[in-house]
Amino acid sequence: MSKVVLITGATSGMGLLTSKLLSQNGYIVYAGTRDKDAKPDNSPLRSIYIDVTKTDSINNAVETIIKNEGKIDVLVNNAGYGLLATVEDGTDEEMFNQFDVNVFGLLKVTRAVLPYMREAKDGVIINISSFLGKMGLPLLSHYNASKYAVEGIVDSLRFETLPYNVRVHSIQAGLFGTNFVKKGLVANAKTTSEDSPYKDLVAHFVPIVAKAINEGPSPQPIADAIKNIIEDKNADIFVPVGGEAETFVPLRRELSDKAFEKKIKETFGI
Repeated sequence: MSKVVLITGATSGMGLLTSKLLSQNGYIVYAGTRDKDAKPDNSPLRSIYIDVTKTDSINNAVETIIKNEGKIDVLVNNAGYGLLATVEDGTDEEMFNQFDVNVFGLLKVTRAVLPYMREAKDGVIINISSFLGKMGLPLLSHYNASKYAVEGIVDSLRFETLPYNVRVHSIQAGLFGTNFVKKGLVANAKTTSEDSPYKDLVAHFVPIVAKAINEGPSPQPIADAIKNIIEDKNADIFVPVGGEAETFVPLRRELSDKAFEKKIKETFGI
């Protein structure tokens, strides 16, 4: 029997690429989208409306999948975006929205799916995190904090699900060529204004990140890593994927805090 997968944030980028890869390999994939008109058909790749900030939409999507398939074998928490702002400038709304999608949404979708995995005594949960869940960079404190939270959720949730044969993993993604800058990055107006006291930092750092994403490699390795985690019961808990992740995550473990910070300053010219 084919495994049933729910992927949030699957409209574009790595979410869509992963949905297609898994559906082409025999999985029944429900690709989460914020399009309210999305209705699952009978093809292996089925779009379904799910907005991770709206609890009712989450519960309705999960109930629909259970009604149609009787199970959810795999959950990929992919929905997320980044806030570009200094801590000084970030508004209450921006702070909340960043965590509402990247953290609270992830928790709510996981909460909705877990009872079915627990009862089946089988399941895989894969959270799409970032190498920035293990290190900081300027202007991304809110995003960093949300990904640090995701890493902490994985650490703890694994113990809760252990008796029920539900595996929990994190993919610590590097920078890939996706629509993240155009569609997945929200910029604070004060931080990016011409009269910002941080304008020199913005002028130096933002082009570095934008170039790395806009000219970055295909996110295919993310999709491949997700498929591998699903199919390998001995897969690593935290899987760094991409140049930045494969470079900085191991360094974070090896170096002292001060030595690692020095390395980041040298690398990014901070």
